[in-house]
Amino acid sequence: MNTLNRTLAGALALFTLCGVSHSVFAEGKISIAQQFGIGYLILDVVRDQHLIEKEGKKAGLDITVDWRTISGATGMNEALLSGALDVASAGVPPLLTLWDRTKGKQNIKAIASLGSMPNYLLSNNPAVKSIKDLTDKDRIAVPAAGVGFQSRTLQIETAKLYGNDDFKRFDNISVSLPHPDASAALIAGGSEITTHFSSPPFQYQALEHDNVHKILSSYDVLGGQATFNVLYTTEKFHDENPKTYQAFYRALSEAAKIINADKNAAAETYIRVEKSRLPLPLVQKIVNDPEISFTVSPERTGVYAEKLHELGVLKNRASSWKDYFFNEAWEKPGS
Repeated sequence: MNTLNRTLAGALALFTLCGVSHSVFAEGKISIAQQFGIGYLILDVVRDQHLIEKEGKKAGLDITVDWRTISGATGMNEALLSGALDVASAGVPPLLTLWDRTKGKQNIKAIASLGSMPNYLLSNNPAVKSIKDLTDKDRIAVPAAGVGFQSRTLQIETAKLYGNDDFKRFDNISVSLPHPDASAALIAGGSEITTHFSSPPFQYQALEHDNVHKILSSYDVLGGQATFNVLYTTEKFHDENPKTYQAFYRALSEAAKIINADKNAAAETYIRVEKSRLPLPLVQKIVNDPEISFTVSPERTGVYAEKLHELGVLKNRASSWKDYFFNEAWEKPGS
């Protein structure tokens, strides 16, 4: 072997070694962010029972998990795009927005559903019986005004009533506020917040008060039971951390099985992990609500993909839910 060939061979060996080392060091770490509410119960169970770590050990990998809490899709998506976060969690519309905007770049897609559950639009204004009764004097609290799950759901319903050109009619009276704060303001009354597009458990808690009533359910808008929250990540994390990703996906599936096997025990887990002050009977009632399904399989996400493309929010049209979910999710039925 001449000098040039020896040099090239040495460089190739070094490059290969560096590549292997980088891959090894990339595996075994995952940072996950969640928001507030029972919509994240699957993650609470994963965290409580260290399921990611257990699944990792089965594959011969020690995984370090960094758990974070971020309120609202805007902050969640910014953290994911900046690389400060590996896995984000939010409603279906924020996922679709990132899938659309990063197509051909970071290629962000969903990992799994966190379950199907309704979100209620609530009001403490007796004059408001439907969204047609909302005026400029009302303020609608949502986690991420204009872009989050609740806002996009309201926009789809608004388009049905007022036409596609006016789908943002209520954006100007929407304010960003975390669910716990919004729920407290709605129940107490006397503030600018007269309406709250809520989620479990906050909507159930609010409806126990006589001054709060339901205007609309997300299931009404979507035509039935539908996915609320999803987990999503970049193509880079998915492709460069196959063992960590698989362990995470298996942990999610296992958590769903654990919840469905004993929902009352899962309610106890929620209170313990979230340090919730809600009465256990109320949480158990919510977890056992027949409208709620704890599953990693997506349901009716295509309604958002179709409607938001129709409204011009999404530039890319999805041919099916598999376009914006990584292939590991395809093994189960979805929509």
